[in-house]
Amino acid sequence: MIEEFFTPIEIEEFKTISSLPNQIIGKNIKIYNKSEGMPDLKIFSIALIGVFEKRNSFFPIEENDLNHFRKYFYSLYPGNWNINIIDLGNLQNGKTVDDTYVALREITLYLRQVNVIPIILGGSHDLIYPAYRSFQSEKQLVNIISVDRSFDFSQEEELISGRSYMSKIIMEQPNFLNNYTNIGYQNYYSAQEEKDLMDKLYFDSTRLGDVLYDVKQIEPVFRDADIVGFDMKCLSWQANGNINSTPNGIDSRTICALSRYAGLSDKVSFLGLFELESTSIFNQLLAQIVWYFIEGVQYRYDEFPVSISEGFLKFNVSLSDRSIIFYKSEKSQRWWMELTNDQLLNNKFKTSTLLPCTEQDYEEAMKDKIPERWYNAVKRLH
Repeated sequence: MIEEFFTPIEIEEFKTISSLPNQIIGKNIKIYNKSEGMPDLKIFSIALIGVFEKRNSFFPIEENDLNHFRKYFYSLYPGNWNINIIDLGNLQNGKTVDDTYVALREITLYLRQVNVIPIILGGSHDLIYPAYRSFQSEKQLVNIISVDRSFDFSQEEELISGRSYMSKIIMEQPNFLNNYTNIGYQNYYSAQEEKDLMDKLYFDSTRLGDVLYDVKQIEPVFRDADIVGFDMKCLSWQANGNINSTPNGIDSRTICALSRYAGLSDKVSFLGLFELESTSIFNQLLAQIVWYFIEGVQYRYDEFPVSISEGFLKFNVSLSDRSIIFYKSEKSQRWWMELTNDQLLNNKFKTSTLLPCTEQDYEEAMKDKIPERWYNAVKRLH
């Protein structure tokens, strides 16, 4: 049982919510505390977990900071949800960072086995690594999304930290990483060598300007993700409430939209919100980011794995040198395009998979232009 890893919540800290209406989230979720003990986790869909592992963190936070978040989150009204949520309290730090990694890997693996999505709050972005390891133990190919202003590859001798965890994941053998996608990178925070590596490995990335210009184009990326991590340094100072923070970044509305897309994905089974600020504005925003993720989970379309046998429209697009088949769901109005290994390899066994895309990708193909996400996915098959 994972109970030993957690410090229960002191309910007395939140007695002020007792005067609020009965409909608020704080009166409709389970809060792990000493007096009642750990319940059967199989009845829950989402678990909140506070983390204070700050040895690799840019913005170390204290317990009080997460209590401020909890007060804001508990006081919100839920949507039309039928989701059972538990707040597991706070993960105890290990004697070393590696000990914390081991604990988080075991927690993530167990929760996924009982179909509970963990939402990690706090710590540094390298906590993605133990989440990845929990998939690795099942020999499952993994897609990781990082909402971050930089790519987090190693720049110096240090192989794993809040700024370099992806290098560790890429180099580890056996390797089960299928794709890594960065959303919202800013050129001046990213070394050219990192951009070259992203291209060499055919990983996907979207610049901050493109995210802000049309956030709807980002939704398909989340559909294939298993792990999603938000490095909250990606926010602009107006969003996080810290005037000493970065002048450019993702705004409050866009970060909530991205969180909702992550929740909507039928595949996402781990959400991490790292490098947390301690301002009042930020804690209110963090509460809303979590709210939107849960809202997304509530309205998942149950379209994974995709079954095109019914409820899908098929479009066969002929380009100059190939054909690409597109599918549109009549239920969700979302698009996919077909990848077949016979388009790339001399392989007598024809197999195919569906790659999430946008209507814009279909329109580009109609103009004889190969969609970039299709091209990168094809190259990763080699």
